[in-house]
Amino acid sequence: MRKLFINIKTLVVGTNNRLAPLRGHDLGQLTLISNAWLYCENGLIHSYGSDNTFKTINADATIDCNGQFIFPAFIDSHTHIVFAATREGEFVDRIHGLSYEEIASRGGGILNSAKRLQKCTENQLFDDAYERALQQIRQGTGALEIKSGYGLTVVDEMKMLRVIARLKEALPIPIKSTFLGAHAFPVEFNQNHEGYIQCILNEMLPNIAAEKLADYIDVFCDKGFFSPLETSRILDTGAKLGLKPKIHGNELGITGGVQVAVEHKAISVDHLEEVGEEEIALLAKSSTIATVLPGTSFFLGIPYAPARRLVDAGAALAIASDFNPGSSPNGRMSFLVSLACIKMKLTPEEAINATTFNAACALELQHETGAIYPGNKANFILSKPISSLAVIPYRFGEDMIESVYINGNRFDA
Repeated sequence: MRKLFINIKTLVVGTNNRLAPLRGHDLGQLTLISNAWLYCENGLIHSYGSDNTFKTINADATIDCNGQFIFPAFIDSHTHIVFAATREGEFVDRIHGLSYEEIASRGGGILNSAKRLQKCTENQLFDDAYERALQQIRQGTGALEIKSGYGLTVVDEMKMLRVIARLKEALPIPIKSTFLGAHAFPVEFNQNHEGYIQCILNEMLPNIAAEKLADYIDVFCDKGFFSPLETSRILDTGAKLGLKPKIHGNELGITGGVQVAVEHKAISVDHLEEVGEEEIALLAKSSTIATVLPGTSFFLGIPYAPARRLVDAGAALAIASDFNPGSSPNGRMSFLVSLACIKMKLTPEEAINATTFNAACALELQHETGAIYPGNKANFILSKPISSLAVIPYRFGEDMIESVYINGNRFDA
């Protein structure tokens, strides 16, 4: 199918960089083409330019954009959308003054989600996660990462990963799968952490690798969860089985998550609400992408990751939703762009790059999505009428998306 988009007020190309995430000054640079056209063929970006470069194209369909913006679809590089039930009761507990750690110590948090998920069938989990993913696509997301981690048994972690595998087949966007069995210690292993680690190393990982159910391995390396040494052991075993590392780190304290991530050349270290100058300097010199999750800080009322300092130091920064039932029950990426500008003091250009191209790098998808580039998937957003790119974060309570195109087709599911 050949589709031509004309009368585009501004085409937000993004970056022409195809190799590595944007850093420092480059994160704030966007290629913008005013009065533009865009041509897509067979679901891919074919060509584009300003109106004065336009030549006659024999398209099957021509879409008049009426002076609106087109920009790359968002990439959400950190989600937990396979879960059994929401946890609004814990939301009320926090209003009454309980902390994240206190709720977890009472069997809430991750353990609450695990208990509920273990009672669900694979089909139930798939149906619910499929609807969540559709909602994210409608809101402009063109690629996803999805983690396990609410199973915490061999059977249930495998169940979650099989659901993610089904989502990969059923949905029209790229999806990466991450094994996060090391999300928390199950109740029965409260006094036997080594026993659960052995379960991960000797039962979960070999089975997952045999069925090729995961692209990445993740560990919650933080205060009250997995130590740096425990994290290293799990990542080392995962690496031997072909799973690339990602890490939940420094959400609850400065506890060594960044150091472990850098040492293991993790694709990304995610959260970073609690980091010091040492961690920022390490990330600035590292290939590991610093993925910040402002929706979590907003919802839990905890500090925001120091995104401005990370960018200024030269670290590679991405922004993701952390969509999950307990600490960030929202996958709307445009709201995260607003939070990044309002609370993290990023410019709109930096926030757009961090939620598109750099987030694609955090999923190793930069060669197929994250920017308007010939040969990339034609996954992009047509805005409502806006005067500038800054309107997206400025009007944070409004949906400024007119329509979403996935593989060149308007997404109407």
